[in-house]
Amino acid sequence: MDAVLLDTDVFSFFLKGGDTRAALYHPHIRGKAVVLSFVTVGELYVWAARRRWNAKRVAALEQRLQSLTIVPYDLALCKIYGRTRAALLDKGHPIASNDLWIASSALRHSVTLMTHNAKHFASIQGLKLVTESRPAGG
Repeated sequence: MDAVLLDTDVFSFFLKGGDTRAALYHPHIRGKAVVLSFVTVGELYVWAARRRWNAKRVAALEQRLQSLTIVPYDLALCKIYGRTRAALLDKGHPIASNDLWIASSALRHSVTLMTHNAKHFASIQGLKLVTESRPAGG
């Protein structure tokens, strides 16, 4: 089965419920395995802690995460991160570390990265991206 790795922003659209931007991405996940990077999971727990989510809301998040594949780090992923970061620095196009870990996860597993922030990833060679820039319903 084909898979797609969701950037934290896109996953949050689905998680929030009622965020109309989720509708933009529904067609792109239909029939595909949904994958998250370990970094996205970490970012979600940062949100939960900073926004002081109650136990019920954290449990709902964890239930949702159980239905997905979470890509862990491994040596191959770290090598991809290192090579990609070096190439970006050499070109004068550094990106935020968490974004680079997420992109490296997609590269490591040869899956498309679905993001609403394509400009964050545009300079990464070989990365397959899906993004929607139009407003939902438009």
